[in-house]
Amino acid sequence: MRGFGRFLIATLCGLVAAVGVHIAAILASPYLAENDAFAKVQPTLTADKAQIVSAPGGQSTWLPRPDPAVAVAACAFDLDNGPMRVAARTGSLPLSFSFHRESGGVFFAVTDRAAVRGELDIVAMTPRQLDEARAAEDENDPSRDVRIVSPEQRGFVIVRVVAPTPSLRSQAEDAAKAVSCTTEQDS
Repeated sequence: MRGFGRFLIATLCGLVAAVGVHIAAILASPYLAENDAFAKVQPTLTADKAQIVSAPGGQSTWLPRPDPAVAVAACAFDLDNGPMRVAARTGSLPLSFSFHRESGGVFFAVTDRAAVRGELDIVAMTPRQLDEARAAEDENDPSRDVRIVSPEQRGFVIVRVVAPTPSLRSQAEDAAKAVSCTTEQDS
């Protein structure tokens, strides 16, 4: 029984070690990936408009399984340069934004239902930039911007515009490309 007991303990220790290594590999993979989503959209840091990642109709894209009825555009941001403003005019096609951290994960999402008078303005900023914006704000004329605090300095925004029918695909692509992504310089 002694030999079997040692074998059982050694097997259990091996299984616990294997599970630990497996979990560590899964949790570390976003930080070790060289060609992640942020790396793909990083060239859009200097663009003033969202850049098309996947046009409706399944045309060439780096997305693994693009939805043929959705135009997908992206804007990268670096809050070291100041808050990033994402502005869009809403129309008849459903529009959504999702804000992602550089290291992965969504930290904010919104649809065109949050638009005021057909316009949607979202400003991503750091906690310090939010405090400065609040201090500089006029009490009698409050901002209509949707202000969000980013958990990281760098990240990206994914813009999705749905084309319910194939005849609306070009309109969806135009709406996605019309989204403005600009950096507001610190005052």
